[in-house]
Amino acid sequence: MIPVVAVVGPTASGKTALAIDLAEHLNTEVISADSMQFYRGLELGTGAPTPEELARVPHHFVGHLAPSEESSAGAFEIAASKVVEALNESGRTAVVSGGSGLYVQALVDGLFDGPTKDKFVREQLETEAQESGLEAMYARLKALDSDYAARIESVDLRRIVRALEVHAISGQSISELHAEHRRAEPRFEAVWFAIDWPRDVLYGRINTRVEQMLKEGLVEEVRGLLDAGHASDIQRLRAIGYREIAAYLAGETSLEEAVETMKMHSRRYAKRQLTWYRAEPRINWLQARDEAFHLEQALTILASREHVRA
Repeated sequence: MIPVVAVVGPTASGKTALAIDLAEHLNTEVISADSMQFYRGLELGTGAPTPEELARVPHHFVGHLAPSEESSAGAFEIAASKVVEALNESGRTAVVSGGSGLYVQALVDGLFDGPTKDKFVREQLETEAQESGLEAMYARLKALDSDYAARIESVDLRRIVRALEVHAISGQSISELHAEHRRAEPRFEAVWFAIDWPRDVLYGRINTRVEQMLKEGLVEEVRGLLDAGHASDIQRLRAIGYREIAAYLAGETSLEEAVETMKMHSRRYAKRQLTWYRAEPRINWLQARDEAFHLEQALTILASREHVRA
């Protein structure tokens, strides 16, 4: 028995459908590794499984946190590992699905923390960020570790500072240390899948998905979060769609501008996700066509246990 089947890839690529189809076929359950789907009230904008999909297959870690609560890869690793072990003990493979590459890797490989944090170095870097600006700090990271810089947002101060701190302490880039960690024995044996859409087709799927979210009530979902006092949580979580629609509801932009910005941010996020997953050699990239074909390819690979590129 394979302990874990991981269905990963960029937003709008069809992860949820493939994970549910696999879980149904394997008579098992899905572990969500999408860090934004952890939050209640963010179902539409995060593409969380629908009530009908949740009824088909049991899911773990979907809507289990309030928007005001914190999540972390470390907490997810601990909780999700227990679910994997329980499913394995009952003779079932766990299906893990999500676009948060760090969370999937934390579960399969064990969490990579890097060198112990150095308060003095961190304070120096944070002071430098205040004096030089975020753009200069991101440029510095790109010069030291272009691979990691491509995986994160250029405005993600926390990760930029941490990556620079790691380099200052260890003399190695965080990408190099991640690679060394992956070469160690993984915590769980896993077979990885992602659907390989041509870039232009994927972007078209993203645009269509955004339009569908609007039709299904994304504006009302964001308004409900704001009315419940979650304005600061929307900014903290940085979930795509919520900040843009919140700006529209605050009168800072038109709905049309908010939607186009949401599409642009979603495409940029997909590009970063692809950068992350293209660097993961264990992924079996499935030829993109339709849901039945994706499932057929995945089952063929699972049956043969061949960890090769599809």
